[in-house]
Amino acid sequence: MRTTTTAHRVRRTVLSLTAALLMPLGSLVALASPAQAAEQATATYTRVSDWGGGFEGKWTIKNTGDTAINAWTLKWDFPSGTTVGSFWDADITGSGGTYTAKNKSWNGTLAPGASVSFGFNGSGSGSPSACTLNGRPCDGSGGEVPGDKPPTAPGTPTASDITDTTVKLTWSPATDDKGVKNYDVLRDGTRIATVTGTSYTDSGLKPGTSYGYSVRARDTADQTGPAGGTATVRTSGGDGSDPGGEYVNLTYFTEWGVYGRNYHVKNMVTSGAAEKLTHINYAFGNVQGGKCVMGDSFAATDKAYTADQSVDGKADTWDQPLRGNFNQLLKLKKMYPHIKVLWSFGGWTWSGGFADAMKNPAAFAESCHQLVNDPRWKGLFDGIDLDWEYPNACGLSCDTSGPDVIRTMAKAFRDKFGDQLVTAAITADASDGGKIDQADYAGAARYFDWYNVMTYDYFGAWDKAGPTAPHSPLTSYSGIPKQGFTSDAAIRKLKAGGVPADKLLLGIGFYGRGWTGVTQKEPGGTATGAAPGTYEAGIEDYKVLKTRCPAGGTVGGTAYAHCGTEWWSYDTPATIAGKMAYARQQGLGGAFSWEISGDTADGELVTAMHKGLNG
Repeated sequence: MRTTTTAHRVRRTVLSLTAALLMPLGSLVALASPAQAAEQATATYTRVSDWGGGFEGKWTIKNTGDTAINAWTLKWDFPSGTTVGSFWDADITGSGGTYTAKNKSWNGTLAPGASVSFGFNGSGSGSPSACTLNGRPCDGSGGEVPGDKPPTAPGTPTASDITDTTVKLTWSPATDDKGVKNYDVLRDGTRIATVTGTSYTDSGLKPGTSYGYSVRARDTADQTGPAGGTATVRTSGGDGSDPGGEYVNLTYFTEWGVYGRNYHVKNMVTSGAAEKLTHINYAFGNVQGGKCVMGDSFAATDKAYTADQSVDGKADTWDQPLRGNFNQLLKLKKMYPHIKVLWSFGGWTWSGGFADAMKNPAAFAESCHQLVNDPRWKGLFDGIDLDWEYPNACGLSCDTSGPDVIRTMAKAFRDKFGDQLVTAAITADASDGGKIDQADYAGAARYFDWYNVMTYDYFGAWDKAGPTAPHSPLTSYSGIPKQGFTSDAAIRKLKAGGVPADKLLLGIGFYGRGWTGVTQKEPGGTATGAAPGTYEAGIEDYKVLKTRCPAGGTVGGTAYAHCGTEWWSYDTPATIAGKMAYARQQGLGGAFSWEISGDTADGELVTAMHKGLNG
């Protein structure tokens, strides 16, 4: 490893390129301010040193004109397999193999004849190409005036006509003041074609394989714009040997999400989440009149999908027997054979029917088995998830059936469902005399495949005056409002009570809970009520909070943020990594999330769970 002098090390600000790539796409490409007419400059590249799988690269920018340069922006391409890691004396961002370096606040001005250098550490053996400095070729040969902006990013590709070996891509066009000449199609960051239109069919692909596609435009001055969003596409076929990992990585997909949230089964493909998930719980079916019944039949079986909305790029027809989420999930399972799908019944709103249904456990289980395995959606469901909130305790309604009711229900469903999966979502209240103590979860565990332990919603703005506290703490901390309200306390109590560790999944909320009227940054502050949310006061998706109110601290193994008068808590990729390490250390069966639509468009939380569980 190369060493540096102390003076040089002080000047360096070594940043992670990964963090830069998590910035919004629009911030990835910076444009230099318009230069003076006589501005001229060159940029030269040197590979300073190599070590094993890495190297140090250096760019030197020289003002060869007769007027000062007040800012500089250098762009270049690296071939696939060559990447930038840490860097210094410039701010570097990258997308699709194209890198952009912009001056720091202290080295942007160059007098005539002056020069400045910046460097980076990288991996791979490639050399830079397509270099431009303030919009001109790096050799100083002229080119279009720097004020001529490159094209905008084209739209994210839409996949259709997906087969074992081909996929058709279409995208919305880019714009440019001089006109767009053509488009580069990128597969997994490498250019595979240049086309003049807004569609391309890729061929020669492997069956049952996922690919990431994006597109960038080039204008008539041969300036290349930024790549648009990436679409993850999986070819059909394959042998199904693509599991998400040895641990369970489960998410809930909500039936109603196809409406206001505009989240559909295909989003699990385009985000890259599907290849990392092992199980999907479809939420929710209802429990009424002692039976399992469908929730929203239109969303489940009737909603028609166009080709661009469909998992496999094929539109629904008016006369096909099954449409909606169920048909899309069947297509998803065909594309990702390792995924198992369970139908979840109950939930907070629809748990009230369980007590009545348990007056005849065998009939209840029979009704659910018939619905889950209905021939109309044959092959869709691999089992059932029972989300009773809560047996022999209170949720939206109260149950007084006694502690044995959960064990009785579990046995009845195991007897009926046989080898199919039978799971349950259960309380995480580990306080003395709390909900875990009210039911025989250990006795029922012998019949369930696993428990989804709902280790979230411990604290929130239902206590409108506070104190502010994270809704999903992993561990306790000084000042926590109630003992036993942590993930660790719940897991330890369940294990101590006799539930096998590998039948416990740790819960992760893909959302935050927050208060308003808060002046204190740290937890424990007072509040005046619930912070505003998109769908409900006091709750907001992670994908919104990460930019609206970025996390500024951690407590109890989870993150919190204070923005203006609002205070929020939620999990981030970093805190999820810590929680997944805990799940492995405790010997748990894996983890699950509520619920998938709260994740970002590129699935960063699902990815964090997958990486954290499987290394």
